[in-house]
Amino acid sequence: MMRNVVAIDGPAGSGKSTVSRIAAERLGFTYLDTGAMYRALTLRAIKSGISLEDEKRVEQVVASANLEFENGFVLLDGTDVTKEIRSNQVTRHVPTVAAYPSVRAVMLVKQRLLADNSAGIVMEGRDIGTVVFPDARWKFYLDAKPEVRAKRRQKELELQGKEREFGAVLEDILKRDKEDSERQTAPLRRASDAILIDTSELSINETVEKIITEIESKKPYAVSW
Repeated sequence: MMRNVVAIDGPAGSGKSTVSRIAAERLGFTYLDTGAMYRALTLRAIKSGISLEDEKRVEQVVASANLEFENGFVLLDGTDVTKEIRSNQVTRHVPTVAAYPSVRAVMLVKQRLLADNSAGIVMEGRDIGTVVFPDARWKFYLDAKPEVRAKRRQKELELQGKEREFGAVLEDILKRDKEDSERQTAPLRRASDAILIDTSELSINETVEKIITEIESKKPYAVSW
């Protein structure tokens, strides 16, 4: 049976987070940023003082984590870590933590539980339509040229008061693409039944409209609507 899940996958800088959040608001669905979940678990592992190269210890630390999402805020064990999970330190180490099969297994359970307790959910990440919810009712894969994604990331950093050269940001984007697509467990890839949307020359609103139009065309089949 298909779940009332909108799975939105894609590489860093493709516009997933903003598009997913707006689409969820339009649909009246819950929005879940799985990237924020992995960042929060990475932050917990860092704060625990363990070696992030020790998969077993990392699994033990993240398995007991209490993650909550309230009005756009990320709560880790009852503490607001919304800003902290975007630090350079977390960004550097999240690919390592997210690549562990045991950590992804823990996340799989948490993510499916969140969906089961929601009438409808928009979930974005890198393996939502392929691994977490292969039975999602709607699947989309957002992408954009690396240079475009790097410019977007550079702008985000500037808004946060962080200055970085474009070349360095682009290098980070390409490095993350390689890590995500080449990892052994749940690599980044487009699901065979996911609709591809190239956001290189699309605005946020134009991308959202494409997604909403597709979802609306299948609306009669969504049992909870």
